[in-house]
Amino acid sequence: MFTYKMVQIPPNISVNAKANKNGIAAQYLEEVVNSWASEGWEFQRIDTIGIDEKPGCFGGNKSTLTHYYVITFRKEV
Repeated sequence: MFTYKMVQIPPNISVNAKANKNGIAAQYLEEVVNSWASEGWEFQRIDTIGIDEKPGCFGGNKSTLTHYYVITFRKEV
């Protein structure tokens, strides 16, 4: 049996163009995964979850779809 942990990560990472050539996104994800792995969590996958955000009652705007990114880990219990 396993217990699961979902960790939300930022949808965008801001870097300058030169730094991006060094795989900064991969480095960021590697650090997050290794950090949780050091606590005994096993990486499973990364998912994109779309959330339909409705405007407030006085907004008069249409709803907007926002995407969030979640890393799933598991640990045996």
